[in-house]
Amino acid sequence: MKTTNISLFCQLLQIIDHHRFTEIVKFYDGDKHSKGFSCQEQLVCLLFCQMAQARSLREIENGLKICEGQLFHLGLSKAPNRSTLSYANANRPWQIYEACFYALLEKCQGEMQQGKTKFRFHNQLLSFDSSTISLCLNLFDWAKFRQTKGAVKLHLLLDHDGYLPVFVKITDGKTHDVNLARGLQLPPGSIIVADRGYVDYELFQKWNQEKAFFVVRMKDNAVYGTVRQLPVLKNREVLSDSLIELTGVQTHKKYPGVLRRVVVWDEVNQCEIVLVTNNFALSASTIGKIYRERWQIELFFKAIKQNLKVKTFIGTSENALYTQIWTALISILLLKYLQYRSTASWALSNLVAVIRWNLFVHRCLWECLNNPTGIQDAGGPGDKQLELFGTASIRK
Repeated sequence: MKTTNISLFCQLLQIIDHHRFTEIVKFYDGDKHSKGFSCQEQLVCLLFCQMAQARSLREIENGLKICEGQLFHLGLSKAPNRSTLSYANANRPWQIYEACFYALLEKCQGEMQQGKTKFRFHNQLLSFDSSTISLCLNLFDWAKFRQTKGAVKLHLLLDHDGYLPVFVKITDGKTHDVNLARGLQLPPGSIIVADRGYVDYELFQKWNQEKAFFVVRMKDNAVYGTVRQLPVLKNREVLSDSLIELTGVQTHKKYPGVLRRVVVWDEVNQCEIVLVTNNFALSASTIGKIYRERWQIELFFKAIKQNLKVKTFIGTSENALYTQIWTALISILLLKYLQYRSTASWALSNLVAVIRWNLFVHRCLWECLNNPTGIQDAGGPGDKQLELFGTASIRK
């Protein structure tokens, strides 16, 4: 088994382009008044918080102090005090880590070339959704959402070619999902899939003019007239396929064109799902499968919340919270990159556990991922059982 003189955590950090990170820090003047604790060191501490699942500033401090002899390779001269890290999280611009996320995303997209196997079309498939992160209003008084509840929203556009988040926005809990969707610039020919919370006919018209396709679950109160009923093959999943036109006074003005209405059967929940789309070329069964693929973005949110620190926070200021969420997103990109590069079939939860248990183990990262047990025929002492000290004399 090959060994290395640096830890797994250090090798994990080397995936990030530190020259690019230094340029980002200079752009935002992040190290101004750093007083011996740089943004580079802050990033290491926050990634340690995510990978080791530290629950507080004290756990970060003590966890790094235990490994004092190995911090030099991480770019740390010593483990930071809790007050030092707390001040940095509250005052260093969170935009530094947002820019670091997109720089790492660019690298992942360049190396993680995955072809689609589930669908025969060549369009880029995207899912858009948001997830609410609940907060205690007494601690996060700036994040008022309800009368007695605080929250922020994580809006995310997921590219299904590699399942990477290509657009992320953090807002307060009151921001409506459609407002973020209106700002998206979709590539021509791409297909975006969303739930009924994104039903907005002006938004549909915008996407249609941009030559992008959408597949969205239709609301029950939609007013429309059937233009033509399309033939449906004998398929239990597809119940209806038709061309419709919006007949409401306002909705017809917002979207005057023809839409396609597809009704599919959800076998799991035993209910009908009504979909609306502007794609007339794909089969009705493919439209249903596209909407079913939207579940991947739900799984992505679930993976972040279960495996990384985005539900409990080590700081209460807005800047500290945003910083922690962006470092969680950097961590999920690193984990996705490891999952893609490894020859073993890793579930994300198992991969997170192995990384957490071996952060400061000196072993080749890729060997650890490809052969986690490290079992090899090393030509040991053989099958002969060794005697315990003193056993031979007892026998005599």
